[in-house]
Amino acid sequence: MSTSRANLASVEKSSRYSAVEWETRVQLAACYRLVARYRMTDLIYTHISARVPGVKDQFLLNPYGLMFEEITASSLVKIDLEGRQLEDNGYGVNAAGFTIHSAIHAARHDVACVLHTHTRSGFAVSCQKQGLLPLNQMALQFYKRLGYHDYEGIALDHDERPRLVASLGRHYAMILRNHGLLTAGRTIPEAFSLMFYLERACSMQVRALGGGAAPNWPNQGVPEKTAILGQGAFDGMLSALAWPALRRKCDRVDPSYKN
Repeated sequence: MSTSRANLASVEKSSRYSAVEWETRVQLAACYRLVARYRMTDLIYTHISARVPGVKDQFLLNPYGLMFEEITASSLVKIDLEGRQLEDNGYGVNAAGFTIHSAIHAARHDVACVLHTHTRSGFAVSCQKQGLLPLNQMALQFYKRLGYHDYEGIALDHDERPRLVASLGRHYAMILRNHGLLTAGRTIPEAFSLMFYLERACSMQVRALGGGAAPNWPNQGVPEKTAILGQGAFDGMLSALAWPALRRKCDRVDPSYKN
Protein backbone atom coordinates (compact mmCIF):
# COMPACT_ATOMS: atom_id res chain seq x y z
CA MET A 1 0.00 0.00 0.00
CA SER A 2 1.35 3.45 -0.91
CA THR A 3 1.88 6.11 1.75
CA SER A 4 -1.07 8.19 0.47
CA ARG A 5 -3.41 5.18 0.46
CA ALA A 6 -2.26 4.18 3.96
CA ASN A 7 -2.91 7.71 5.23
CA LEU A 8 -6.35 7.73 3.63
CA ALA A 9 -7.19 4.37 5.25
CA SER A 10 -6.00 5.73 8.61
CA VAL A 11 -8.22 8.82 8.32
CA GLU A 12 -11.23 6.70 7.32
CA LYS A 13 -10.62 4.31 10.23
CA SER A 14 -10.28 7.06 12.82
CA SER A 15 -13.47 8.73 11.66
CA ARG A 16 -15.53 5.54 11.86
CA TYR A 17 -14.31 3.93 15.09
CA SER A 18 -12.95 4.95 18.46
CA ALA A 19 -9.32 4.07 19.19
CA VAL A 20 -10.32 1.33 21.65
CA GLU A 21 -12.81 -0.23 19.23
CA TRP A 22 -10.23 -0.17 16.44
CA GLU A 23 -7.67 -1.94 18.64
CA THR A 24 -10.29 -4.58 19.52
CA ARG A 25 -11.01 -5.04 15.83
CA VAL A 26 -7.31 -5.46 15.05
CA GLN A 27 -6.84 -7.99 17.85
CA LEU A 28 -9.93 -9.95 16.80
CA ALA A 29 -8.82 -10.00 13.16
CA ALA A 30 -5.42 -11.28 14.35
CA CYS A 31 -7.21 -14.00 16.32
CA TYR A 32 -9.05 -15.12 13.17
CA ARG A 33 -5.78 -15.26 11.24
CA LEU A 34 -4.13 -17.29 14.02
CA VAL A 35 -7.00 -19.77 14.21
CA ALA A 36 -6.57 -20.25 10.45
CA ARG A 37 -2.79 -20.45 10.80
CA TYR A 38 -3.06 -23.25 13.39
CA ARG A 39 -5.66 -25.13 11.30
CA MET A 40 -8.59 -24.82 13.67
CA THR A 41 -11.06 -23.68 10.99
CA ASP A 42 -14.06 -25.35 9.34
CA LEU A 43 -14.24 -23.49 6.01
CA ILE A 44 -16.45 -20.42 6.80
CA TYR A 45 -18.65 -22.06 9.42
CA THR A 46 -17.26 -21.31 12.87
CA HIS A 47 -16.97 -17.96 14.60
CA ILE A 48 -15.13 -15.74 17.06
CA SER A 49 -16.69 -12.67 18.66
CA ALA A 50 -15.45 -9.77 20.74
CA ARG A 51 -17.46 -7.34 22.86
CA VAL A 52 -17.35 -3.74 21.62
CA PRO A 53 -15.52 -1.81 24.36
CA GLY A 54 -17.60 0.52 26.47
CA VAL A 55 -21.02 -0.99 25.68
CA LYS A 56 -22.86 -4.04 27.03
CA ASP A 57 -25.07 -4.94 24.09
CA GLN A 58 -22.80 -4.92 21.03
CA PHE A 59 -20.22 -7.33 19.73
CA LEU A 60 -18.15 -7.98 16.61
CA LEU A 61 -18.55 -11.15 14.55
CA ASN A 62 -17.04 -12.49 11.36
CA PRO A 63 -18.60 -11.54 8.02
CA TYR A 64 -20.38 -14.70 6.86
CA GLY A 65 -18.78 -15.97 3.67
CA LEU A 66 -15.15 -14.98 4.28
CA MET A 67 -12.44 -17.49 5.10
CA PHE A 68 -10.69 -16.71 8.37
CA GLU A 69 -7.46 -15.79 6.58
CA GLU A 70 -9.39 -13.10 4.66
CA ILE A 71 -10.85 -11.32 7.67
CA THR A 72 -9.63 -7.80 8.42
CA ALA A 73 -10.33 -5.33 11.21
CA SER A 74 -12.69 -3.26 9.05
CA SER A 75 -14.61 -6.25 7.62
CA LEU A 76 -15.87 -7.41 11.04
CA VAL A 77 -19.63 -7.00 11.51
CA LYS A 78 -20.96 -5.03 14.49
CA ILE A 79 -24.17 -6.53 15.85
CA ASP A 80 -26.35 -6.03 18.91
CA LEU A 81 -27.91 -8.61 21.22
CA GLU A 82 -31.15 -8.51 19.24
CA GLY A 83 -29.36 -9.53 16.05
CA ARG A 84 -29.46 -6.12 14.38
CA GLN A 85 -26.44 -5.23 12.26
CA LEU A 86 -25.34 -1.74 13.27
CA GLU A 87 -23.49 -0.96 10.07
CA ASP A 88 -23.68 -2.24 6.51
CA ASN A 89 -20.44 -3.56 5.09
CA GLY A 90 -22.03 -5.91 2.57
CA TYR A 91 -21.94 -9.05 4.72
CA GLY A 92 -24.34 -10.88 7.01
CA VAL A 93 -23.54 -13.10 9.99
CA ASN A 94 -23.93 -16.81 10.72
CA ALA A 95 -27.33 -17.31 12.42
CA ALA A 96 -26.07 -20.15 14.64
CA GLY A 97 -23.08 -18.02 15.52
CA PHE A 98 -25.37 -15.21 16.65
CA THR A 99 -27.31 -17.62 18.89
CA ILE A 100 -24.21 -18.91 20.65
CA HIS A 101 -22.32 -15.64 21.00
CA SER A 102 -25.26 -13.44 21.94
CA ALA A 103 -26.18 -15.87 24.73
CA ILE A 104 -22.78 -15.63 26.38
CA HIS A 105 -22.19 -11.92 25.84
CA ALA A 106 -25.61 -11.11 27.32
CA ALA A 107 -25.09 -13.21 30.43
CA ARG A 108 -21.35 -13.00 31.11
CA HIS A 109 -20.20 -9.38 31.30
CA ASP A 110 -16.75 -10.58 32.39
CA VAL A 111 -16.30 -12.19 28.96
CA ALA A 112 -14.77 -10.08 26.20
CA CYS A 113 -14.25 -12.77 23.56
CA VAL A 114 -16.01 -16.04 22.63
CA LEU A 115 -14.34 -18.58 20.32
CA HIS A 116 -16.03 -21.66 18.83
CA THR A 117 -14.38 -24.36 16.71
CA HIS A 118 -15.19 -27.61 14.88
CA THR A 119 -11.74 -29.20 14.91
CA ARG A 120 -11.20 -32.92 14.29
CA SER A 121 -9.86 -33.63 17.76
CA GLY A 122 -12.35 -31.35 19.51
CA PHE A 123 -15.21 -33.00 17.64
CA ALA A 124 -13.83 -36.45 18.49
CA VAL A 125 -13.64 -35.78 22.23
CA SER A 126 -17.06 -34.12 22.16
CA CYS A 127 -18.39 -37.46 20.90
CA GLN A 128 -16.77 -39.45 23.72
CA LYS A 129 -19.07 -39.97 26.68
CA GLN A 130 -16.36 -39.36 29.31
CA GLY A 131 -15.36 -36.01 27.79
CA LEU A 132 -11.88 -34.61 28.38
CA LEU A 133 -9.83 -36.95 30.55
CA PRO A 134 -7.07 -35.79 32.96
CA LEU A 135 -4.42 -37.59 30.94
CA ASN A 136 -1.84 -34.93 30.14
CA GLN A 137 -0.49 -31.61 31.37
CA MET A 138 -2.63 -29.55 29.02
CA ALA A 139 -5.82 -31.39 29.93
CA LEU A 140 -5.06 -31.00 33.63
CA GLN A 141 -5.21 -27.22 33.29
CA PHE A 142 -8.93 -27.68 32.55
CA TYR A 143 -9.53 -30.11 35.43
CA LYS A 144 -12.92 -29.26 36.98
CA ARG A 145 -12.87 -26.01 35.01
CA LEU A 146 -14.76 -27.21 31.95
CA GLY A 147 -18.47 -27.05 31.13
CA TYR A 148 -20.43 -29.50 28.98
CA HIS A 149 -23.49 -28.75 26.87
CA ASP A 150 -25.69 -31.46 25.34
CA TYR A 151 -26.30 -31.29 21.61
CA GLU A 152 -29.68 -29.84 20.61
CA GLY A 153 -29.13 -29.64 16.86
CA ILE A 154 -27.80 -26.69 14.83
CA ALA A 155 -27.96 -23.70 17.18
CA LEU A 156 -30.74 -21.74 15.49
CA ASP A 157 -33.27 -21.89 18.33
CA HIS A 158 -32.91 -18.87 20.62
CA ASP A 159 -34.61 -20.85 23.38
CA GLU A 160 -31.34 -22.78 23.70
CA ARG A 161 -29.45 -19.70 24.88
CA PRO A 162 -30.26 -19.98 28.61
CA ARG A 163 -29.17 -23.62 28.56
CA LEU A 164 -25.88 -22.73 26.86
CA VAL A 165 -25.20 -20.15 29.57
CA ALA A 166 -26.14 -22.59 32.33
CA SER A 167 -23.85 -25.27 30.87
CA LEU A 168 -20.90 -22.87 30.77
CA GLY A 169 -21.61 -21.70 34.32
CA ARG A 170 -18.66 -19.69 35.67
CA HIS A 171 -16.16 -21.57 33.51
CA TYR A 172 -14.21 -20.12 30.60
CA ALA A 173 -14.18 -23.26 28.46
CA MET A 174 -16.82 -25.75 27.38
CA ILE A 175 -17.24 -28.88 25.28
CA LEU A 176 -20.34 -28.79 23.11
CA ARG A 177 -21.20 -32.48 23.00
CA ASN A 178 -21.26 -34.01 19.50
CA HIS A 179 -20.39 -30.56 18.17
CA GLY A 180 -17.05 -29.02 19.13
CA LEU A 181 -15.26 -26.68 21.52
CA LEU A 182 -15.94 -23.22 22.97
CA THR A 183 -13.81 -20.82 25.00
CA ALA A 184 -14.78 -17.52 26.61
CA GLY A 185 -11.96 -15.18 27.53
CA ARG A 186 -11.74 -12.03 29.59
CA THR A 187 -9.50 -10.86 26.77
CA ILE A 188 -9.00 -11.92 23.16
CA PRO A 189 -5.55 -13.38 23.96
CA GLU A 190 -7.05 -15.44 26.79
CA ALA A 191 -9.80 -16.88 24.58
CA PHE A 192 -7.25 -17.84 21.93
CA SER A 193 -4.90 -19.38 24.48
CA LEU A 194 -7.66 -21.42 26.08
CA MET A 195 -8.75 -22.74 22.69
CA PHE A 196 -5.20 -23.49 21.55
CA TYR A 197 -4.51 -25.63 24.61
CA LEU A 198 -7.98 -27.18 24.83
CA GLU A 199 -7.57 -28.32 21.24
CA ARG A 200 -4.09 -29.66 22.04
CA ALA A 201 -5.45 -31.54 25.06
CA CYS A 202 -8.14 -33.14 22.90
CA SER A 203 -5.62 -34.06 20.21
CA MET A 204 -3.36 -35.74 22.76
CA GLN A 205 -6.30 -37.67 24.20
CA VAL A 206 -7.37 -38.98 20.80
CA ARG A 207 -3.81 -40.09 20.01
CA ALA A 208 -3.15 -41.64 23.42
CA LEU A 209 -6.37 -43.66 23.44
CA GLY A 210 -6.07 -44.54 19.76
CA GLY A 211 -2.91 -46.57 20.31
CA GLY A 212 -4.70 -49.21 22.36
CA ALA A 213 -2.32 -48.99 25.33
CA ALA A 214 -3.63 -48.59 28.89
CA PRO A 215 -3.64 -44.91 29.98
CA ASN A 216 -1.11 -43.78 32.58
CA TRP A 217 -3.14 -41.75 35.06
CA PRO A 218 -1.51 -38.91 37.07
CA ASN A 219 -0.91 -39.51 40.77
CA GLN A 220 -3.48 -38.47 43.35
CA GLY A 221 -3.52 -34.71 43.94
CA VAL A 222 -1.64 -33.83 40.75
CA PRO A 223 -4.74 -32.82 38.72
CA GLU A 224 -5.87 -30.38 41.42
CA LYS A 225 -2.37 -28.92 41.80
CA THR A 226 -1.91 -28.47 38.04
CA ALA A 227 -5.32 -26.86 37.64
CA ILE A 228 -4.51 -24.28 40.33
CA LEU A 229 -1.11 -23.48 38.80
CA GLY A 230 -2.61 -23.09 35.35
CA GLN A 231 -5.53 -20.95 36.45
CA GLY A 232 -3.87 -17.58 35.94
CA ALA A 233 -1.54 -18.53 33.13
CA PHE A 234 -3.81 -18.11 30.13
CA ASP A 235 -4.58 -14.42 30.56
CA GLY A 236 -1.49 -13.03 32.28
CA MET A 237 1.27 -15.05 30.63
CA LEU A 238 -0.29 -15.02 27.18
CA SER A 239 -0.99 -11.30 27.23
CA ALA A 240 2.50 -10.45 28.44
CA LEU A 241 4.56 -12.93 26.41
CA ALA A 242 2.93 -15.14 23.80
CA TRP A 243 0.29 -12.79 22.35
CA PRO A 244 2.77 -10.10 21.26
CA ALA A 245 4.87 -12.85 19.69
CA LEU A 246 1.80 -14.19 17.90
CA ARG A 247 0.97 -10.69 16.66
CA ARG A 248 4.50 -10.42 15.27
CA LYS A 249 3.91 -13.71 13.46
CA CYS A 250 0.75 -12.26 11.92
CA ASP A 251 2.69 -9.18 10.83
CA ARG A 252 5.38 -11.29 9.18
CA VAL A 253 2.95 -13.62 7.39
CA ASP A 254 0.33 -11.12 6.24
CA PRO A 255 -0.22 -7.73 7.93
CA SER A 256 -3.42 -7.08 5.95
CA TYR A 257 -5.47 -8.18 8.99
CA LYS A 258 -4.90 -4.65 10.36
CA ASN A 259 -6.68 -3.01 7.39
